[in-house]
Amino acid sequence: MKNNKWFGIAVSIAGFFTGLLLFYYLSEIFMTVVNGKNAGGRPDEALAVIITHSMLGWIGISASALWGAVLYGFAMEKKWAWYWGTIAASLQMLAGFFPTIPAKSIDLPAPTMTVFLIATVLWFATMYIGKVNRKVIGLVFVAGLAYVLTYIDGVAIISKYQTTTYNDVWKGMYAVVMMVTWWGATAWLVFSFAVLRRKTWAVPLGVFAALMSMIGGYPLAVVNIMEVHRFSMFLPGPMIATILLPIILLPKTKQLIEGWKTVD
Repeated sequence: MKNNKWFGIAVSIAGFFTGLLLFYYLSEIFMTVVNGKNAGGRPDEALAVIITHSMLGWIGISASALWGAVLYGFAMEKKWAWYWGTIAASLQMLAGFFPTIPAKSIDLPAPTMTVFLIATVLWFATMYIGKVNRKVIGLVFVAGLAYVLTYIDGVAIISKYQTTTYNDVWKGMYAVVMMVTWWGATAWLVFSFAVLRRKTWAVPLGVFAALMSMIGGYPLAVVNIMEVHRFSMFLPGPMIATILLPIILLPKTKQLIEGWKTVD
């Protein structure tokens, strides 16, 4: 940690201002995207934007304060600093990525992509500072994909629930499964942190996260395929979870999670 003290401080300062940049960008585009969705005849998507942009703003902007704590940690040469920096970057990655989707869908600029790209660099930087094993980085990165895609499945449900007026069973499914996807996304995020901390409960949590993504995602995908008669964007989340599940259960993966060594 001593060798990376000043690098860690620089990363923390960049992370702090990245959260403030997200604050500005989300405030700038919030009502523009909402009004654009309403003008395009999609009040259902406008409501989804209101809910998710607010939520992601709370999460991503709060990450600035977390970066402040991480800055203190690096300044004091605390071993935990890189780990909490990883958490802050992960929150900013989601907060920066998703708002680009509704903006681009109505041909508006998507400035929060800048936040996503910066946060991604900061995420890898904290992994470098923590000297994390490359195999662990690979596992956590793929789990991160499941985290983002499972969250997006839940966002899409907000719109589907409002527009499905022709099948009460499907409408009921959207209502009861939405938070399953968001809990699944949260489980993937916590799983990633558990792996980085070599926790013995990371494996059962990974199983839980994978099953949550699959239970929530596959029924949504099947119904959506029946509706649109093509590939469903509900599928990537549960598909990645399906791939990760047997990998997580492998004995070698358990050994890797509980006993990975830092890279010199």
